[in-house]
Amino acid sequence: MEQVMIILIGILVSVATYLILSRNMIRIIIGTAVLSHAVNLLIMTSGGLKTGNVPLLGHGDGPYTDALPQALILTAIVISFATTAFLLVLAYRTYKTNGSDDFNELRGMSDE
Repeated sequence: MEQVMIILIGILVSVATYLILSRNMIRIIIGTAVLSHAVNLLIMTSGGLKTGNVPLLGHGDGPYTDALPQALILTAIVISFATTAFLLVLAYRTYKTNGSDDFNELRGMSDE
């Protein structure tokens, strides 16, 4: 199962890299969102699936499950959502102001 997740992470990173290297602003924003999903999958895969008891005092002995990967993924999802929403608002405002979302047209100098 881990090999499938690693292949999926590689595919997502390559798709995100392709989208980030484009000239269209919306594709770049989607690429950053896909890259954040790939990082979340990487954290989940590196954390692994562990079975054990909850890490609370008084709940018996034995192996405990580490909750750190889940906490990191939850935090990353919230930050990724906020960043994507902010970038979408900036892209919308840039399109309304300049009439284009192509970075070559937004460079400023037309004689280059």
